[in-house]
This record gives sequence, C-alpha cells and structure tokens, in this order.
Amino acid sequence: MIQEPFVSILTPVYNGEAYLGECIESVLKQEYTNYEYIIVNNCSKDRTLEIASAYAKKDPRIRVHNNTDFVGVIENHNIAFRLISGQSKYCKVVSADDWLFPECLKRMVDLAEAHPSVAIVGSYQLSGYGTDGRNWQVHNVRIPYPSTVVSGREICRFHLLGDIYVFGAPTAILYRADVIRGQDKFYPNPTAEADASACFKYLRDADFGFVHQVLSYERVHDIRQTANSFTLNAYLSTKIGDLLAYGGFYLTESEVNKRLEELLSIYYRFLARSVFNFRDREFWRYHRKRLEELGHPLNNFKLAGEVLLQVPKLTIKRLLNLGRSRV
Repeated sequence: MIQEPFVSILTPVYNGEAYLGECIESVLKQEYTNYEYIIVNNCSKDRTLEIASAYAKKDPRIRVHNNTDFVGVIENHNIAFRLISGQSKYCKVVSADDWLFPECLKRMVDLAEAHPSVAIVGSYQLSGYGTDGRNWQVHNVRIPYPSTVVSGREICRFHLLGDIYVFGAPTAILYRADVIRGQDKFYPNPTAEADASACFKYLRDADFGFVHQVLSYERVHDIRQTANSFTLNAYLSTKIGDLLAYGGFYLTESEVNKRLEELLSIYYRFLARSVFNFRDREFWRYHRKRLEELGHPLNNFKLAGEVLLQVPKLTIKRLLNLGRSRV
C-alpha cells in the first residue's frame, strides 16, 4: 500500500476551554489518519491544558507543548510552526474554536499531491454562530468552479486589488511543509491577519490550490481574535500594510498608488463615522499608531473634512429612521 504523506496539524491556543474539545474531536474524526497533532498551550488560565493533556494520553498522535512565557497570538502560531516534524509534507492549522469536517485533510492533501506546484491550498469555509443557521455564511467563494489551481501571482494580484478574497482564516488553509521550514517566523508580521500576509509572501513562485467544498467551520464569538479585529477594523490597515509590503512584486507602480489612495479614502471614511460613534481612546490610539507604522500618519485636516461630508448622510439617515418609526 502507498503510504499517505505525513501531515502536521497545529492548534495554538490560549484559554480555549469552551471549544477545544470539539476542535480536537474533529481532528480525530478525520478520514485521513497519517498525521501528528500538536497543541501549543500559551499559558492558559482555564482548563485548556487539562483538556489537551487528557486527549494526548488517549492518542499517541497528539502532543502538547506548553509555553514557558505568555506570547502574542501570532508568535504562538510561529512557535507551533517551528515544532512540526521533519517528516511532514503538509501542515494544517486548526484554530481552537473551529473544527474540520471529516474529509478536510484528505481533500486538501489529494489536491496538493496532484499538483506539486501548489504551495497553499484553500477551500470554502462555513462561518457563523448559533444553531438555526440564520447567522451562517460560506466564505472564500470567488474562485470560479471547476478551477482548482491558480497562479500564485494571479491570485495575490486579485487580492491586493480588492477583487477577490479566498485566502480565508487559517483553519481553511493547508500549507506545503517545505514552505514553512527554514522560516523563523512563518507568519511574517505581528498583525492579527498575518496569515493572509504569509500567502502574499510565499506565493510569489508557486500556485494556489482550491477545493470547491466546505471543509471547515469558523465559529464566530465575542472573545475570538477576529472579533477584536472586526471591532477595530484592523483588516483595513492590514490591507494597506500588505499592499505596501508586497504590491511592488504583484502590481505596477500606478496600480499600487491608485489602490493605496482608494484604501486610505476608505480608512478616513471609516474613521469619520467612528467620530459619531464616540469610540474610546484605545480605539484612536490604535489607529494613530497603525497609520504611523504604515508611513501615513493621521491627517487631522483630512479627517475633519471627511467628518463634514458624513454629516448630511447621517442627518438623512436619522430622518428616514424617524419616519419609519412613526409609520
């Protein structure tokens, strides 16, 4: 019999007691069986270590790594990447509050094995909360069926221009292990969206594979990292950061400048609306810092102008809402 390629599955986790058991169970129910499963506990203060250790005692494929010091989310992921076996051909991240459908690993590995030029494989992902399905949606849907392999340069170009978004969350992605090895920091920056940045960095000379099937579930809740990113709209500053870091490789200079202007305009409109939402000091401190890091410090005159433009829109909206309430 032909041996299945060895896969390293990683779950970096901090205080994951609520959902970690379901996550681990989804890995153990995979149709694909030739893997190691590394759970990296980031000094959790709840029952995370107890839960992970109990499963490790039952299944020799599971091992638990305990950080001696608490680190940031992205650094915890990079620690996990550095722990993968030298035998691994592929690597799969599973966030502690997500889960994989049983055929996930098999479908992704099969595609990668059929196309050696593919460095990263994605798939559709179910995302949401609740049990009635009303708050669920499928992500990563813009690659036309039945295309399964796309040039890395092409897919990154579409992403940077805002035409498509299919890299998804880490749980929706499979990496070829050779791409990870030799990298001290596989996720190349400390932002919460560094998994997308990694795709831009490592797809320069490789292809992107895609399985047209829902293979994972992303649980949405208030305490997950993505919830904080949505609250701050951290994705917007990350788009600008990725454009500045990788746009020169995938886009022309004029395309970079035009897209940068578009993103900054969107950014200032968002900040202007935030003025009327009375956001706290931490919110404004975050965005001032991010704009400075990006080399485009907050322009108060530009913000004030955008605020004035938002006033008529808000007035009309309030009048319409008032009219509806009286009907």
